[in-house]
Formats: sequence, structure tokens, C-alpha cells
Amino acid sequence: MPPTIRKLTSRIGALVEGVDFAAHPDPSTITTLRHALNEHKAIVFGDVNLDNAAQERVAGWFGDLTTAHPNVPAADGTTNVLAVDSETSKANEWHTDVTFVLNPPQLTTLRSIVTAPYGGETLIANAAAAYRDLPEPLRALADSLRVVHTNQYDYARPSAATASREEYDRAFVSTPYETEHPVVRVHPLTGERGLFIGGFAKRIVGLSSSDSADLLRIFQSYVTRPENILRWTWAPGQLLIFDNRITQHYGVDNYDDHPRRLNRVTVAGDVPVGVDGRRSEQLVGDASHYSKVLEAAA
Repeated sequence: MPPTIRKLTSRIGALVEGVDFAAHPDPSTITTLRHALNEHKAIVFGDVNLDNAAQERVAGWFGDLTTAHPNVPAADGTTNVLAVDSETSKANEWHTDVTFVLNPPQLTTLRSIVTAPYGGETLIANAAAAYRDLPEPLRALADSLRVVHTNQYDYARPSAATASREEYDRAFVSTPYETEHPVVRVHPLTGERGLFIGGFAKRIVGLSSSDSADLLRIFQSYVTRPENILRWTWAPGQLLIFDNRITQHYGVDNYDDHPRRLNRVTVAGDVPVGVDGRRSEQLVGDASHYSKVLEAAA
């Protein structure tokens, strides 16, 4: 039986059932999942009962894996797993994963390990719907702009410092990276245009810092409109996969001091391309140890 796909909201998100993660997938199953990601941007699986190795294997259905992070060490005993752990960081800001490198991941997988008794949801926003919502003059302006992303603009800084969080922050910024990306990215599979900004976007090329901040705030306000967002409430043993090329996400810090842990595995991506056909350019840093550069992420 092929997997069943059920929409979760009109603009983003679908629940997938009927996938046997213990079996070697047939090509039609992977094609179905890829089409679901292209259409819904984020797909969720319940009660998957995966360990780290199995999460890496499932992520590998979609392409080569990145290492855990350009700077932050992998979870113990792994190469590709990043612990998204409340003990070390709370990423309560909108962002797209690792956009400060030349080829950010195409896909992110998150698996719930420890969930809080309340709160701790993950929000995922459809950046293509946001682009379509822009008035035509703003769309035309966005099409023409480039923006510098950097890890020195750290979304993960905690409000209350602890030794483990300070250590995480030092690791996060230990090697600086800067990349110039198009503000509007053309998806390599669907041809959709999406706003490619988020928390690592620091300055728009050719504009002052204050003008950049004002313009990015306007564009970002369209990404985070409620109708563009899936708000996923976690239970243990779930798997969430989202297309990192055309979404943003936000881990909500609304669970007090309760522990919360998700394990993240990401899939290597291609170099972003703008409406004018220009590719992104690395300005500072070499992240080749983190991710191979793909010509196209199929």
C-alpha cells in the first residue's frame, strides 16, 4: 500500500502514514515522499521508533548527509546528528538552517527524544506563500536584492546563561562564515520562488544596516503570517521533515525549565540561485568539511 498523505493546514504541512521505516524503501515510496515535501513543505510521521542510525538512514533516502554542524560537535557516538537540546540552546528565533554557508541543507529531519509536558512546539513557515503574498512592487524589489548571512548573528543565544549554553555559543561562532544569497531563491525542483532570509540574514547588499533591518523586517512579516505557519506539538518518537530551501522554523521557548530534546539530521543541498540566475557566493569561511556541494538536489 502506498503512503497516505493528509494535509494539516491549507498552506503548509501534511501527516504521512503507512511508511515502513524498518524496510528498504521502494523508489515509489521515496517519490511519494518527495512529492509531498514539494507540495506541503513539511511532513510529519507519528510513532516512528527510530534511533540515531535509523534517522540517518531515513534522511539518506533524500540525498547525502551533512555532518552535524559546521562548528558545533555532533551528538556522542555520531557524525551526522546534532542534539537540539534545551540544556545547551533554545533557538527561539525564526531561521532557516545553516544559511551562512554556500550550500545550506536541502532538508532537515527532527526526531523527538524528550518532550516537555507543555509547550516546546516547532513552528514552520512557508516562504513561497510569503513571497506570493507580497504586493507586486515588493516582489519586484525582493527579486533584485542580495543579502549576507552570517553565523556571527546568532539566533541561539539563551536569555539565561549557563556554562553549557555559553560553551555552545562559543562553539557556534568559533569559525566565522558569511555568504551572500539572493533574497528570493528559486526552488531547484519546483521552480517556486521563496523569501530566503531568516535569523542569519544580516545585511542587504548595497544598503545601510538600518535600511537593511527595516526592509528585512517587512519581508519577514510576510513569512510569519499565521496562515503560512504549521504549529507542531511534539510527542515522543515522532519525525518531522521539512524542505529547508523554502521554509523557516522556530522552536518556541514556552516550556519553562523542563527538558526538551530533538535530534537533527540534515541532507546536503545545492547552491541557491536567484531570479536572475546568479548563484550564492561564499564570502568568509570554508564549510566543505560540513557539506559537499551538489549541482542539483534531486
